[in-house]
Amino acid sequence: MGIDLGSLSEATSGAIGALVSTTILYPLDTCKSKYQAEVPTQHHQKYRNISDVLWEAISTHQVLSLYQGLGTKNLQSFISQFVYFYGYSFFKRLYLEKSGNKTIGTKANLIVAAAAGACTVIVTQPLDAASSRMQTSEFGKSKGLWKSFSEGTWNEAFDGLGISLLLTANPSIQYTVFDQLKERLLKGKLSKKAATESSPKALSAYNAFVLGAVSKCVATCLTYPAIRCKVMIQAAESDEDGNQEAEQKAQKTVSGAVYAIWKREGLLGFFKGLQAQILKTVLSSALHLMIKEKITKTTWVLMLALRKFLFVTRPKLKGT
Repeated sequence: MGIDLGSLSEATSGAIGALVSTTILYPLDTCKSKYQAEVPTQHHQKYRNISDVLWEAISTHQVLSLYQGLGTKNLQSFISQFVYFYGYSFFKRLYLEKSGNKTIGTKANLIVAAAAGACTVIVTQPLDAASSRMQTSEFGKSKGLWKSFSEGTWNEAFDGLGISLLLTANPSIQYTVFDQLKERLLKGKLSKKAATESSPKALSAYNAFVLGAVSKCVATCLTYPAIRCKVMIQAAESDEDGNQEAEQKAQKTVSGAVYAIWKREGLLGFFKGLQAQILKTVLSSALHLMIKEKITKTTWVLMLALRKFLFVTRPKLKGT
């Protein structure tokens, strides 16, 4: 079976887009995660809004700690986006070939995106859990990736796996909305090419940014309660008294996290930090998809050049 250049091009451009957008917005992501991870008690609430996290970093001269875990997060983002986009593109192409349809419907698109998301979660969950612990650690006290893995257990490495699988609905909704909007926008503007290896259709930077923002906003609003619970489950344990430690351990399950939020914050607690989540994820997704769309054609050309080079040199190698 030959190499699927279309899937490989999508995966590579998607991974590069994720790497750039993650790096640019990482300080905001750290502030958001620390704010989401806190469940206030009757006598103590450290962060009243996301700006308190930023002020803590500035006042304690730990501004660089806003980047704690960046390497792990970038590694996780690159691998997850490569796996996701390759799986999504591959499953989508496979569906179209098997069904004989020219376009993929909304239901089929959701299933394809969910399957790609599930594969991604299983592969990258240990990195995701480690990066979340690094971000939510006290400023200046974050552990490195190797130390996090060596001191923990396999169960801890896969903390939040169940809810992460549930959250595959987020990219499923996001990319389904994005693809449907993109298809409608491009329909009738680009003529169909008869060649079997025509370059992929691409949006302008502005259109990709807007559609990326809209699609991610829809997905985030629908899945936010699960996102908040996931952050709490994967958050680093703070250095508190014994009672506080016992409560934190109880929150390491989905039911424990849900109970803690409901008991201390009520229904609105499930949406604590939603504005910050939307701001970060919408900007991240918009930048990500904009970068991906702009480099897709370049990646495609490089893939074709590489394949031609391999086909030209292979006979020469055999003849020597």
